[in-house]
Amino acid sequence: MAASLFRNMNPQQPHTLGQRHQVMEAGPRGGEPFPVSGDFVHRSARTKVILRPNALRQLATELKELEIRRPVLLSGRRTSCSPVYSEVRASLTNFDLVAFDEVPEHSSVATVEAVVRCAIAHEADGFVVVGGGSASDTAKAAAIWLGEGGSLEAHASRFTPPKTLVIPELKQPKLPIVAVPCTASGAEVTPSLGIRTKDGRKLLFWDLNVASRVILIDPVANAASVPSTIMLSTGMNGLAHCIEGLYSQVRTPITRALALHAVSLFARALPGVAREPNTASRRSELLAAAHLSGLVLMNARTCLHHAICHALGAASGVSHGAVNAVILPHAMAFNAPAAEGAFRDIARAWDGTGGEPNGGCAIACVRNLQAEIGVPTRLRDIGVERASLRGVARKMMTERGLYFNPRQVRGPREIEALLEAAW
Repeated sequence: MAASLFRNMNPQQPHTLGQRHQVMEAGPRGGEPFPVSGDFVHRSARTKVILRPNALRQLATELKELEIRRPVLLSGRRTSCSPVYSEVRASLTNFDLVAFDEVPEHSSVATVEAVVRCAIAHEADGFVVVGGGSASDTAKAAAIWLGEGGSLEAHASRFTPPKTLVIPELKQPKLPIVAVPCTASGAEVTPSLGIRTKDGRKLLFWDLNVASRVILIDPVANAASVPSTIMLSTGMNGLAHCIEGLYSQVRTPITRALALHAVSLFARALPGVAREPNTASRRSELLAAAHLSGLVLMNARTCLHHAICHALGAASGVSHGAVNAVILPHAMAFNAPAAEGAFRDIARAWDGTGGEPNGGCAIACVRNLQAEIGVPTRLRDIGVERASLRGVARKMMTERGLYFNPRQVRGPREIEALLEAAW
């Protein structure tokens, strides 16, 4: 398989996609849940998940089952100095591997190109990813580029306001990915990814073939390696996946069930990790919630909240977890008029009372959580310049998430007002 993937591969050569794409037109707006009997389409990936203490001991066996013998080991610099990385590296003693530990936060096209060239030179037959969303997205992007050829940007989704989304159909075989997640973002679960361009845009991709084939979630290794502050901020990202999934235009009854259960887990697990940051059982609950959030995202997609976070991250380089923590209640407030049913569901799932609370309680729940776990609440506190807000608002009008949002965004001024409130 590797030989066919690498033949004539040159990232600098242009590639024509022709008509291999799916054009989606926005459907009716509204925030009420789909009835269980309603029509829907739901996809699943070929993913095996192992969540237990010492799950990393299973890595070599899982690679052999996938017939991966020459993996590229991907991580960032900080992760490469952690105990979890050392344990992964020790498990790979009998494999012919090459390590790439230069993945930055908000991975770039240049980084992906470097990984592609590394994989070609090594004649790699798979990826092992240790880290969070940036490392996972880098592996997924490299797998797409290796499999599809041409230029990376040619394979990105394209949204044209107000309601046209073009998603290239990426059908070529992809190198398998095995992931060891070190955050609570759930990025390793999904077939979606984002890569930053040199001019400060976020390219977004969708390919079911790049969802991780095996995910090893080890709460003991996580507690020993990952600061609780990272788990808490990235946990807000996972929570946002669930909240947006509950009012996305392409939600399904299955994503609704997953999202509601994950919301209840996040509501308990995030304060638990804040109180007992080094307890493996607390990490396990949070990592389980994160995995469910990735399953939600696989079908329901993300909406306005993540569109804003992508644009801010690409423009300023601010941490994705931190910006998620700040923006979430503001994006919820924007969407509240179009998502009352979803907001009532969120509030019920949060406290488990089963009553009929006002939909506005959901925003209060999120704000109370911010205070309880100590995550950032203002853009000024995480390094976003106020002068950049207008440019970010204009740039994000072509973000894919606007297509799935329950309330139509009518122009950049609405976004600028939201960003000012968050600043």
